[in-house]
Amino acid sequence: MLNNIGPAGLVIIAVVVLVLFGRGKIATLMGEVGKGITAFKKGVKDGTEEIESQSTEAADTARDVTPQSQTEEKDKV
Repeated sequence: MLNNIGPAGLVIIAVVVLVLFGRGKIATLMGEVGKGITAFKKGVKDGTEEIESQSTEAADTARDVTPQSQTEEKDKV
């Protein structure tokens, strides 16, 4: 059913939506959608930065956990 909608059909749908809701309501709605997209992108960016900083901290705090007896044997060989 939706596969048969062409450019003319989309124009008719846009005109009907404009008549039903009015220009002001649609502009407000699109502004809210834009704010939502911006907030989503910011959240993804912050999450990525947080993950990267945690992995960097984990790498910095990594320590050698090899038992001492093995390290002394390696020195002798």
